[in-house]
Amino acid sequence: MIMNNKKEIYRKIWVVALPIVFQNIIDAAVNSADVLMLNYVGQSSISAVSLANSMVGILFMFLYGIGTGIAMLSAQYYGKGDLKTIEKVEGIGFKFALSVAAVGAVLCLTIPRLLMRIYTNDDLLVDIGAKYLVLIAPGLIFWAVSAVYMSILRCVGKVTTATVLEAIALVFNVALNAVFIFGLFGAPKLGVAGVAIATTISRFIQLAGCFYVSLFMKPGVRLTFSTMFKRYKLLEMDFISMAMPAIGNDLAWALAFSAYSGILGHLGDDAVAAYSIVNVVRNLGTVLCYGIGSASGIIVGQILGEGNREQGIEAGHICLRLSVVTGIIGGLVVLALMPVTLKLADLTPTAMDYLKFMLLVNTYYISGTSVNTCLIAGVFRAGGDSRFGLKCDLIDMWLYAVPLGLFSAFVLKLPVKWVYFLLCTDEFVKWPWVFKHFYSHKWARNITRDKVE
Repeated sequence: MIMNNKKEIYRKIWVVALPIVFQNIIDAAVNSADVLMLNYVGQSSISAVSLANSMVGILFMFLYGIGTGIAMLSAQYYGKGDLKTIEKVEGIGFKFALSVAAVGAVLCLTIPRLLMRIYTNDDLLVDIGAKYLVLIAPGLIFWAVSAVYMSILRCVGKVTTATVLEAIALVFNVALNAVFIFGLFGAPKLGVAGVAIATTISRFIQLAGCFYVSLFMKPGVRLTFSTMFKRYKLLEMDFISMAMPAIGNDLAWALAFSAYSGILGHLGDDAVAAYSIVNVVRNLGTVLCYGIGSASGIIVGQILGEGNREQGIEAGHICLRLSVVTGIIGGLVVLALMPVTLKLADLTPTAMDYLKFMLLVNTYYISGTSVNTCLIAGVFRAGGDSRFGLKCDLIDMWLYAVPLGLFSAFVLKLPVKWVYFLLCTDEFVKWPWVFKHFYSHKWARNITRDKVE
């Protein structure tokens, strides 16, 4: 798979990125539809689901980190042409993913109200959100298995297949949301509970699709749990040394954004409602950014796994340039969606004022997200370098952004707009260190082994 020129590298990046972009668009569209439908149920429902999903988001980032660890190893072993080792990586991924999902499901089932109390002291939001967490718990297990297998599929050249599986689940999700929220076709009107049930069912459908692909698509890597119960000491050491910092990085990032939600959640329902909607619009603006970020990790990893370091570095530079462009495009998307968003949102005048300001902030904030995602979660991890991102985000978010948000909100008691603006400086504060590390090229390494037993 050696690429002889820049055009070929660009082509490979877009071949991988576009299906992921398509998946992200569907995902963002589903989230938009959820918020739009819940808009008819009430502002409190939007706020409660948003806060509950902050907790689910922590699990998502855990699974994303595990998926990144899988991708770091699988992409390079695929570049080397070693599918047997990739199946072993899959088994290691299942051990971690199912353990995390099981813990998350138990917490959601047993202490949902306590989890909601982390984000808000509003009793109504706690009641609504707790019901949502209980019903979404089984879906977390289904999601964990699918996340591991689809990460494998993307790394072995089956990006479109993984995207189709995700798209099917998301289409079912939005359709079932409509059925259960509005009581279509004789179903009961369940409101927020309907959203949780629809999500759980759609994740089960996605898992069924993964088993189907595993059985009938060849060549490829099978979805099998047998390797989960075997020990591969060297490979497990590689996975832990590379995946654990990535998991820690993504968890630190997710917990920080969860803290942002908690800070804003304690500033009132208006702030939460506006933040909930702006996150949906922001997701639409970042579909290209995350597509390039994911493609960066896969393509650069495959090239480095071939043993071609110089071409891997060149691919990294191409990915950086693309991330700058997609960041600008993402900001323009948010700007273009502002009139529609403000027209459709059924919020109080105060919440509408917050929403407008938050949307304007995101017209430039997305550029920071785009570059950092591409480099930290894509290019650096392609060479097994996940420790830098962990250190970077721990310092940036937990020694800078979160303390700044807490201080500005509860000590200085600044207005909501100022608190949000200060929280959104996090992506740009770390740029000097991120660019210095990128141009050092220390991340460009071949991490494969000849023997993994």
